[in-house]
Amino acid sequence: MASQRDVKNRISSVKNIQKITRAMEMVAGARLRRAEQRIVALRPYADALRRMTRQAAQAAGAEASSLPLLSERETLSNVGLLLITGDRGLAGGFNSQIVRAGIRAGGEFSEQGLQIAWYAAGRRGVSSLTFRGRDLSGGYTGFADRPAYADARGIADDLITAYIDGRVDRVDIVYNAYISPLTQTVTRETLLPISQATITGEEQQSEQQSEQQSEGPSALVEYEPGPEEILKRLIPDYVEISIYRALIESAAGFFGAQMTAMRSASDNAGEIITDLTLEMNRARQAEITQEIMEVVAGAEGLN
Repeated sequence: MASQRDVKNRISSVKNIQKITRAMEMVAGARLRRAEQRIVALRPYADALRRMTRQAAQAAGAEASSLPLLSERETLSNVGLLLITGDRGLAGGFNSQIVRAGIRAGGEFSEQGLQIAWYAAGRRGVSSLTFRGRDLSGGYTGFADRPAYADARGIADDLITAYIDGRVDRVDIVYNAYISPLTQTVTRETLLPISQATITGEEQQSEQQSEQQSEGPSALVEYEPGPEEILKRLIPDYVEISIYRALIESAAGFFGAQMTAMRSASDNAGEIITDLTLEMNRARQAEITQEIMEVVAGAEGLN
C-alpha cells in the first residue's frame, strides 16, 4: 500500500489537472457559442448564393454545362481529397475520425486505379497525412479555430486552379458537420465538379413546388450581362462559400468535441480524487493502527 504522503501528492496532481480541464471546458464553451453564431449568420448568405446560382444556371440552359467547373470529365484519373481538421488536439476522436475517413476514401479511389492529390486544412490533418507518407499538394494551417473567408478563398483558388489545369478531375471534401456540441458527423461531399443536381436538379424542383404553392406571381429576373456570364462569376463564390461553411462547421464541431472531452476528463478526475481520498484514509487508518499496536506491545513489554 502506498504511503499517505504519496497518495496526497497524487491527489494534488489530479486536482491540478482537473483545474486545467475545467478551464479548457469553459474556454471551449465560450468559443463554441461564437462559432454557432457564425454558422447562423452564414446561412442566409449561403442560401441566397445557392438560389442565385441555381436560377442563373436555369436561365443559362445548355450553355451552363460548358462551364469548366460544372462539366464532368469523361474519364477520371486524378482525384483531390481535402481533409478539414483542427489545429490542436484534446478533442476526443474529432481529428482522427476525419483522417481515417480520408484514408478510407483514398483507398477506395486507389482500388479503382485513380491517383490521389491530398489537401489538408488544420495542423492535425497535415501532420497525420505526412506521418502516413502521403505527399501533400496543399497544406493550410493556423486558422482552424477561427477561419476567415479569405482562408476559404485561398483554398478554393488552389483547388479550382488544379481542376481547370487538369491536375485533378474531381475534388472531394471530408469534414465534421456540426450537429450539436455532442454530435459531429463525418461528411464527405463532392466539391468539384459542382453537381448538376445541386444547382438544377431535385433542389430546384422542390423550390418550384414551394413557389407554386405560395400566393402571388413570381418575379421575372433579367440578367445584365447574360446569365452565363453571371454564372461564371457566381461559381467560384459558390465553391468558396462551400469551403467556408465546412471550415466554420468544423471549428464549431471541434469546440463542441473539446468541451465534451474536457468535461469527461474533469468528471474522471473527480472520480480518481474520490478513490485516492479513500485510499489515503485507509493508509492513515493503517498507520494509526500500527502505532497503537506498537504502543500496546511496548506497554506489555514493560509489564
